[in-house]
Amino acid sequence: MSNSERPNQIFRNLNAKVASIPMILTALVVFVGGTAWTVLYSFTNSKLLPRLNFVGVDQYYRLWATPRWLVSIENLLIYGVISLVFSLVIGFVLAALLDQKIRFEDTFRTIFLYPFALSFIVTGLVWQWLLNPDFGIQRVVRDLGWESFSFDPLYNSSIVIYGISIAALWQGTGLIMCLMLAGLRGIDEDIWKAARVDGIPMWKTYLFIVIPMMRPVFITTLVIIAAGIVKVYDLVVAQTSGGPGIASEVPAKYVYDYMFFAQNLGQGFAASTMMLLSVVIVIVPWAYLEFGGKKRG
Repeated sequence: MSNSERPNQIFRNLNAKVASIPMILTALVVFVGGTAWTVLYSFTNSKLLPRLNFVGVDQYYRLWATPRWLVSIENLLIYGVISLVFSLVIGFVLAALLDQKIRFEDTFRTIFLYPFALSFIVTGLVWQWLLNPDFGIQRVVRDLGWESFSFDPLYNSSIVIYGISIAALWQGTGLIMCLMLAGLRGIDEDIWKAARVDGIPMWKTYLFIVIPMMRPVFITTLVIIAAGIVKVYDLVVAQTSGGPGIASEVPAKYVYDYMFFAQNLGQGFAASTMMLLSVVIVIVPWAYLEFGGKKRG
């Protein structure tokens, strides 16, 4: 077929391209347009209603001079590190144990995954009750005879974020386990046989052979965990409402409170823009290393 008879590249898969137009328009208008609108109005002094009265970077100066915002950033960092490290470690260990073809595997998998079916609000309320010193874990242990036992992280401002992290791990680790288990089941059985023949210990097989082969699974898992970290809100509201005081404040709650309670849209927009910037700082280097390096090579 000559070049003149070949269909133009634009008209190839035309039906699929036409069908994708609504989604493209949605992405451009809702996501890109909404993001640009938020960034634009973060440079204004909008209060109850948005208005184009520009004040430069005053909102950002006020933001970073507010102790509540600094506390929320510190809490997000602590919560993020705990979620990333412990979710990956616990999820992978549970997946490795289930991958040993144990009895009642389906039952255990269902038990571990069940908390993920609950909303963060329900999870927060459950763990608020469990961590309540009057009738939760502390009360049960004291009733067993250990009168000096103390476990009330939600009522201690110095460790409250760790109590919230416990609930988050309980809720989300099951999903990570299932993702890791799917990756482990994709490893060729011949690799395990060859490792056993060579006398390689199982922990070295996992560390130096299996985990590198599961790189795509780990990347997917990291993206899911990171998305949950940045947008954490309902779990905090359900457990502590940001307390004691502002000890468990997080950026998403700061944005919501300033936009809908304090009626200060400019400050809320500035805080949400900083959240967006933190995501971009993480994603751009990763995307460059993941895709740019391959094309260049």
